[in-house]
Amino acid sequence: MGGSASGDVTSPRGPALRGGAPAALARQILRAPFCARARREIEYCLVAVPVGLAGFLVVGWVLAPSLLVSASVLGTVVGLLGVVLALRLARRFGSLYRGVVARLLGEQVAGPPPFRRPSGSVIVRLDARLRDGPAWRAVGYVLLRAPLGFAQYLVLSFWVCGAVDLSYPLWWPLFRNPPRGTTLKPAVAITPPPFSSFVHASDWGGSLLVAIFGAFLLLSAPWLTRGAVAVDRWLIRSLLGPGTLAQRVRDLEQARTRVVDDSVALLRQVERDLHDGAQVRLAAMAMNLGMAKEKLGADGQPPDVDRVRELVDAAHLGAKEALVELRELVRGIHPPVLEVGLGEALATLAAGSAIPVQITADLPARPTPAIETIAYFCMAELLANATKHSAANNVDVCVGITDSEHDQVLRLQVCDDGLGGADAAQGSGLAGLERRVGTVDGRLVVDSPPGGPTRISVELPMKA
Repeated sequence: MGGSASGDVTSPRGPALRGGAPAALARQILRAPFCARARREIEYCLVAVPVGLAGFLVVGWVLAPSLLVSASVLGTVVGLLGVVLALRLARRFGSLYRGVVARLLGEQVAGPPPFRRPSGSVIVRLDARLRDGPAWRAVGYVLLRAPLGFAQYLVLSFWVCGAVDLSYPLWWPLFRNPPRGTTLKPAVAITPPPFSSFVHASDWGGSLLVAIFGAFLLLSAPWLTRGAVAVDRWLIRSLLGPGTLAQRVRDLEQARTRVVDDSVALLRQVERDLHDGAQVRLAAMAMNLGMAKEKLGADGQPPDVDRVRELVDAAHLGAKEALVELRELVRGIHPPVLEVGLGEALATLAAGSAIPVQITADLPARPTPAIETIAYFCMAELLANATKHSAANNVDVCVGITDSEHDQVLRLQVCDDGLGGADAAQGSGLAGLERRVGTVDGRLVVDSPPGGPTRISVELPMKA
């Protein structure tokens, strides 16, 4: 049950998974139209298209004339007041969009900071309104809703047309489509706008082709819906959320709060461990030594050697146990093995695991001590989770340094062949790891489908 420092990190079931990848992909494609995510995204598009159209018409109808009027000398004041009204409407619609995304997609987007009305003359307040950056970003999103709403409309047409065309052989006999070239207008299959009049059926064979075309539309619709919704989510986060600087300040404030809370919790844990462990043993040792001192004899009485030996032995045992607890406590605060290096520290963890662990470490440079400590405790928690919950037979660990967009990052990946189903959102130990990693702008990625395997990646900056 030891750790090895060589060899590639491969899952024990890797060849089987590679061989079954096409079948797994086919099952994923066939299940996509019926999964809960597809249903939520359809509901979102059904709501977002009319709401987006209403926002575009209202804000655009107010903003465009106001800008035209404000360009003239006589209508400047009236036009600017209209622009201010459009900005306030855009903020309201932005709040509405964030609520729709939160309710239907579960995407919690923090709102921008509220507008702070300055004191002063009307000109000062008007100037502040016109400089409202979040409102202008909301205007941008409302205007972009027009092409995005059209794309989502096309996506919805794929669902409707696919369902109708798939059932085409069932209701085709009601119409008996005549062949092309007749005076009667043929009832071609219902198709989304990009494929208008692309499919035509004039017999049973043609109706089957229409059904196949409908199946193609239904199988492709979830992925098109996912793409359109992903673009919408990105726009909402970018334009309707707080600005980059405000979001960064908010993230730093939350990280600082988590660090302070974790520090307080750690101090309380240390106090409890000292009070309930080492302090009790040291007190017992002091009592045993005091009793031994009394048994040594006083006023010329002979000492009770056997009893003194028992008390000294008990005190000696208590001292050793207290020393072990103190060492464990120190190791929990900062493992001494990290002084040698992160690779050796992780190998020590792997050697003590209840599940066989293979570890591959490629660390040409050392991260800062804080990052090494976080990586060490992350791996300790992940190995503990695998032992308790995964029923895995093998664990592969790979740690190395990779290049990111801005700088190098430390990447720790833990893979097991267990039951899968791990989810950081369920309030397990993974949620605590996600908070710990987030304090240094790190990232935790969990890939654990039901049935396994589980792959968890931790990415940390080289410097805290």
